Amino acid sequence: MNDHDTLAAMPPAGDRFVRAIDRVLIHEGGDADDPRDPGGRTRWGISQRTYPTLAIGKLTRTEAIALYRRDFWTPLQGDALPPALAFQALDAAVNHGVGRTVRWLQRLAGVRIDGQLGPVTLAALRSADEASLIERLLALRLDLYAEHDRFAVFGRGWTRRIAENLRYAARDLA
Repeated sequence: MNDHDTLAAMPPAGDRFVRAIDRVLIHEGGDADDPRDPGGRTRWGISQRTYPTLAIGKLTRTEAIALYRRDFWTPLQGDALPPALAFQALDAAVNHGVGRTVRWLQRLAGVRIDGQLGPVTLAALRSADEASLIERLLALRLDLYAEHDRFAVFGRGWTRRIAENLRYAARDLA
């Protein structure tokens, strides 16, 4: 077992967020300031563009985790989502936004797409085949990446992220 596997290992029962955020932080890495990235400077995946008043260079891992919980996990109702889907939804929201991810989940669940993750959507997601939801969510993400004007620059990393998410899904659904 390597460090990557250790970080992504299942936490004690009841805290899906710990497992999910460890995985997201593996994907997001530490500091980045690629001039080709419209997000600008990032640390722990938190971008200066999204948080313009935040001192990104001084952001701690703990502070980043608190932002992810407040601004991504909580609006997605991660604790109420099917277990394996919870991480996949968080990772999608981090890359594509909470609103788009909610609309994708509604589309996959076959409910009215209104951008609000309410009881109807949650019930539909819980009653659906979780593996199918994850496969179709990852396909939507790949489609979006393939159409992105910066695919030539960042596409290899994006597709590797989806490949790793497929491996996570296989373990989570086993």
